[in-house]
Amino acid sequence: MKRVSAVLALAIASAFSAQAAVTQTTRYLIISENNGKQMGEQVVENHDDGLTKVRYIYKDNGRGPELTEEFRLAADGTMSHYHSKGNSTFGAVVDEVFERNGDKASWKSTTEQGATDVNGPAVYVALNGSFEVDSRAIAALAKTPNASIPLLPSGTLKQVVLDEVQVAGPGGQSQQVQLVAQTGLGLSPKFLWITKGANPSLFAVVEPGTFVFAIEGWQGNGKLLAERQKAAEAKMLNDMAAKLQHPLQGLTVVKNARIFDSNKATVGAPSDVYVLRGRIAAIMPAGSPVRGAVNEIDAAGRIMLPGLFDMHGHIGRWEGALHVAAGVTTLRDMGNDNAQLQMMIDETAGGKLLAPQIVPAGFLEGESPYSSNGGFVVKTLEQSKRAIDWYAEHGYPQLKIYNSFPKEILKDTVAYAHSRGMRVSGHVPAGLRAQQALDAGYDELQHINQVMLNFLFKPGVETRSLERFYLPAEKVADLDFNSKEVKDFVGTLKKKQIVIDPTLATFAFLKQKDGDVNEPWAAVEGNMPPDVARGFHVGTMKIPDAATQARYEKSFAKMVQFVGTLHKAGVPIVAGTDDLAGFTLHSELALLVKAGLTPAEAIQIATRNGARYTRTSGDRGSIETGKLADLVLVDGDPTRDIQDLRKVSAVITRGQVIYPKEVDEALGIKPFVAGVPAVKPLEAVPSNIAGSNDGVLRHAAAFGRKHD
Repeated sequence: MKRVSAVLALAIASAFSAQAAVTQTTRYLIISENNGKQMGEQVVENHDDGLTKVRYIYKDNGRGPELTEEFRLAADGTMSHYHSKGNSTFGAVVDEVFERNGDKASWKSTTEQGATDVNGPAVYVALNGSFEVDSRAIAALAKTPNASIPLLPSGTLKQVVLDEVQVAGPGGQSQQVQLVAQTGLGLSPKFLWITKGANPSLFAVVEPGTFVFAIEGWQGNGKLLAERQKAAEAKMLNDMAAKLQHPLQGLTVVKNARIFDSNKATVGAPSDVYVLRGRIAAIMPAGSPVRGAVNEIDAAGRIMLPGLFDMHGHIGRWEGALHVAAGVTTLRDMGNDNAQLQMMIDETAGGKLLAPQIVPAGFLEGESPYSSNGGFVVKTLEQSKRAIDWYAEHGYPQLKIYNSFPKEILKDTVAYAHSRGMRVSGHVPAGLRAQQALDAGYDELQHINQVMLNFLFKPGVETRSLERFYLPAEKVADLDFNSKEVKDFVGTLKKKQIVIDPTLATFAFLKQKDGDVNEPWAAVEGNMPPDVARGFHVGTMKIPDAATQARYEKSFAKMVQFVGTLHKAGVPIVAGTDDLAGFTLHSELALLVKAGLTPAEAIQIATRNGARYTRTSGDRGSIETGKLADLVLVDGDPTRDIQDLRKVSAVITRGQVIYPKEVDEALGIKPFVAGVPAVKPLEAVPSNIAGSNDGVLRHAAAFGRKHD
């Protein structure tokens, strides 16, 4: 008994000692900007011995990272020791260590191990880190003379101040905070709100339309900070759009292009395509005399595709340029903050934002601990109808229903959306199988895992949790595609012409282990900035052993195979991504080819089918006189080798020509093409001059009158 008491006394003393060692605790809250609910928190403990401990958790849509960190700082404010443990968004194990002793730096994680010599201050880039890592980088940058500091393992972090504002806090407090943009990490700037002074630190992070991360008690400033940040970002984006979009003034002829016929999935003879005010004015045989054109682009025998469709995006303002550079001229947004999306549509239409034209799908979710915090979250049929009315009035041709939607009102909600002229698609609400969603009136299903769960779901399985990923990864490997259940379901899909949006490239993460490059990124890793390429090696799922990985690989291979089975059976397929902008669509089409489609059939899905199922076939999806001049010039022949689709040399859309080479260079990406088909000014020929190409002039003149 005395020994137990002594041990207990020692434990109590140790606990009090540990508490006493904490000199300062700062708590940050993560709040949904859409509905004000807390989505996570970060608690930072600074100990008097120089050790900092961090607890970080973020959950949205039933998933998110949970991390604990500890680190120490060197005299220059950079980390001399860093250790992170926990789980990533989808459950992968996080265990990452960084050490710096003098001029020697080393790091090790479940993905990689490395070391290098380093002189002077340098900031380590954690593969999975909390916002406190950003805060310490801010402090280190403040000690440099030019707000620039080397990164480890590679790169340079730079920071500029964009805005400053006074914010109000608890107890009548106020302080000045600054908005900074950091570059050198990722494919777009990182925006952070920092305290002002000699020793700045992180004050808040705002993802407009998504969340506000702020010091507890100060989160009420989220709306103010979001609006100021949107304005600052708009200026940067407007400048980028002005630099990278080149207006086509007057009639332009694109000479000697081999046109892809998206209806027949074939490539035709070389043609000259005339563009006026953003539309196709005429198509003539290559070499026909040119009169009336003021600009000429020599396609030099390149293949010309209709603008591609990404049928599953959640677009942000900084992603648009990547989409367009990949040849994506139309994107179906499958769920977003409604105000943010409306703003982007207006900015794109006004030429202030370089982005695809957006076809919006209205997002409808129910309340639960697993809810996704975008669009409208409803409880009742009346609330659903009001949301649908808003979407219909704002030009949304489609409704997307999500995981926690109340199944009791599903059928009536779908019927009401149909009565407002909207298509209906989505995830399968919890407690239902895909077949029941079809019975309720769905026109389309999103994601291959939602399709496969139709055969795997059993009562009691929580499909809003990570089980919606782990269950297909575990079980699809053993699924018999020749079983009556599977054949009957495929037959239903065909009979009802239910569209499948499989997003195969997104679900390649199911089989990736730490250290391997995820399949969709293998072809582009060498073109990416070093930190982005490094991230491609980080696994997403918790895969404990080789047997599990082999099973997950087999399951994913069968998912790819199943999409091919659906296509052969006559089930409509569309090409969506739900992942890294632009590049993922090319990877999605490559996986469709892997599923058994020809490259030409895959491109047909990304063009004709995209237009068909966004109800935009009247002006998109094929290259025809009178339609929008959404045109993509590609080096090589993607109808023979789908990987050639990455070699986009020029994109014409909304009366502008965009060169992906310029976009790539602006974002730190190694270009996929060497040269570009430049616009060459021509001497205008008076319209009353007759000649052998009078047809071109008549087409252009009639087109101009019709669309003025």
